[in-house]
Amino acid sequence: MRQKMRLDKDIKKGILTILESSEVDPGIVMPLHEESYPLEEVTQAYKQGYDAFAGSIRRRSFFPIKDVMIKLFESSADFFKNKSADKLIVEYDDADSFPKEEFHLEEEDVEIDKILEEDGDTKEDEIKEIDSEDDTPKFKPEDNSEHEN
Repeated sequence: MRQKMRLDKDIKKGILTILESSEVDPGIVMPLHEESYPLEEVTQAYKQGYDAFAGSIRRRSFFPIKDVMIKLFESSADFFKNKSADKLIVEYDDADSFPKEEFHLEEEDVEIDKILEEDGDTKEDEIKEIDSEDDTPKFKPEDNSEHEN
């Protein structure tokens, strides 16, 4: 899921607003939650490091996961140092946090493919043999027991 965090500073009022949005469909971003903080408090927490910053941002109603918090912390260095910066947008895609696995074809896989290729065609007689069973349900509507007969 792609997320966008928009940080807005209102220096006159001393408020930092964080708007969390999420991409619900490709190209369609929907606002999820908005939270306001005392700007000076968050700025001081940022200067103290990641743990203090995370502690000042996280609340009961807004609790970003660790990866999102790290991204917010790392992306907002200039935002908190520069007094004239009033907006910051941080984008996070949780697919980037999954470990990347490389696919290697091994000899065992090739042997299985050969076996499947050899047995790939089902003959007409085999189909008739498989389909020869009686498919009639054994349960009768007038039977009121809990189990099938």
